[in-house]
Amino acid sequence: MTAVWHVTDALALRYATGTAPEPDAWSVEKHVENCGPCAARVSAAVRTGRAGPALASLRADLLNSVAPLSPATRAPDAVTAGRGPAAVLGRGARLWWAVGPALRGSWLAAVALVLTGAFALAHGAGVTGARGWLLAVSPLLPVAGVAASYGRHADPLYEIAAATPVGGLRLLLTRTAAVLALCLPVLTAGGALLPPVAGLPGAAAWLLPGLALTLAVLALGSFVGCRAAALTLGGGWLLAVAGPLLGGAGAAALAPYFSGPATQGAWAAAAVLCGGLLALRRRSFDHLEPR
Repeated sequence: MTAVWHVTDALALRYATGTAPEPDAWSVEKHVENCGPCAARVSAAVRTGRAGPALASLRADLLNSVAPLSPATRAPDAVTAGRGPAAVLGRGARLWWAVGPALRGSWLAAVALVLTGAFALAHGAGVTGARGWLLAVSPLLPVAGVAASYGRHADPLYEIAAATPVGGLRLLLTRTAAVLALCLPVLTAGGALLPPVAGLPGAAAWLLPGLALTLAVLALGSFVGCRAAALTLGGGWLLAVAGPLLGGAGAAALAPYFSGPATQGAWAAAAVLCGGLLALRRRSFDHLEPR
């Protein structure tokens, strides 16, 4: 039988002072979601430490500004016992909190607008290069989704989330995965339903460029923040594809950006390099983004 594990006083103190190793901190964070006594032990260690007064003031301000309930309905016992809103609402609420900003708001409207515009051009206006336009814009949508789902400009609870063991890069990757899980099948299927263009690759040709650009945004975001990184790389991509699209050569002029083993191999190599840089810079997401 597996021994029952609980948070000791010594581990609670290390967690409260920030000296616990990262695996131990994650274990504590996960365990206290379902163990009231251990949550109370950790909470007591935090309240008696140097951060106690600041956290108490922050909690009071947050409750007064976000949910100004009366003392009878605020239910402080549930919070102080470790059964906060995420634990009360269950795993589904915690998952929605983690990926929610990535799957709501103006970004979803932008994805729908791009697809609707591509189909309107192809089937309504009779534009033969509509697939090329969609292929050019598709790598930008995951980039925009990442920028719209993480950071001080996108998440009202960003400062609080970044201070938890499940915040930082772990939360950013969770929301990036949610963005990609929606973009990849929807945009690829949409492109496949558009009329083909002579000389242009298939609808899935944008996947590696899109992945490379997304990882590049994450890697550059470790230095300047996700929003600034997305604006920089997204603007560069738009400048690169604007020439072929607006120069009169037609959508087939985009083929060098997507077609061929050499081109796709270069995008794959760029994705690997950006992923490696992101792994090296993973600790940078433990700090707040620059303003």
